[in-house]
Amino acid sequence: MGEHEFETAFREWQQSRWQAVSAPHGTAALRHTHWLTSDPAEFAGAPGRWRAESADVIGVLPSGAAVRLSPGEELDLHGVRLRAFERDGALALRVIDPDAPSRTSLVAIEAYPPSRERVVIGRFTPADDGATLDVTSVDGHESNDRLGGEIALEIDGVPVVLTVTRDERGLSAVFADATSGGESYRFRFLRVPEPDVDGTVAVDFNRAYLPPCAFSDEYVCPLPPLGNRWPVAIRAGERVATRHPLSDIDANADDEADAA
Repeated sequence: MGEHEFETAFREWQQSRWQAVSAPHGTAALRHTHWLTSDPAEFAGAPGRWRAESADVIGVLPSGAAVRLSPGEELDLHGVRLRAFERDGALALRVIDPDAPSRTSLVAIEAYPPSRERVVIGRFTPADDGATLDVTSVDGHESNDRLGGEIALEIDGVPVVLTVTRDERGLSAVFADATSGGESYRFRFLRVPEPDVDGTVAVDFNRAYLPPCAFSDEYVCPLPPLGNRWPVAIRAGERVATRHPLSDIDANADDEADAA
């Protein structure tokens, strides 16, 4: 791939990310995450009354109609999108609102210029079958993810190991580096392609992206494991979300980050 094609592909990725985050019902539009119990209750932004039943979210709408949503299923109602969410057996109802301040205040996603030097070739060692990784989320919740393995890398002469998890979409990582909490958000996400048969894998840090909680405090993002917190600076990928000067979203997010 030539330099022009390399930069064009990066700009196209940036544009697709912006569309996914800033769309009316995109990432930044999450206004509420309401954790449910078996007792029906009213919740801010969610018309009707809602409760948890077995593995589903159950609602009775103002019209009297009954609704059942399995995790991941959605319902558009009165301009908002309601989405069922599950974490370790606990059910929540998410309210995705185009008028959420977290969306309307958003101006841009700032990113570092693309750099071929930040496409780093590493060596993948797969995890044993059934191996898991202890994960702590921004709200303090502890859980386990399926461990994918480790990738040995050298960045600016410093050897590091990237621990990756595996889900239905493949390998991914959460990492922090010397820019985190200053130049960039306090941690970032990264998708990793499947390694070659000999374990070789190209880790493209130009595709490092901001976690959903960089856009809304209502997300419960996983924090990077201790081994993925590096002293080297990864000046590649998305950096920070910028907002209108009068917005207090960033200040609130910083306060909550300090408390997490």
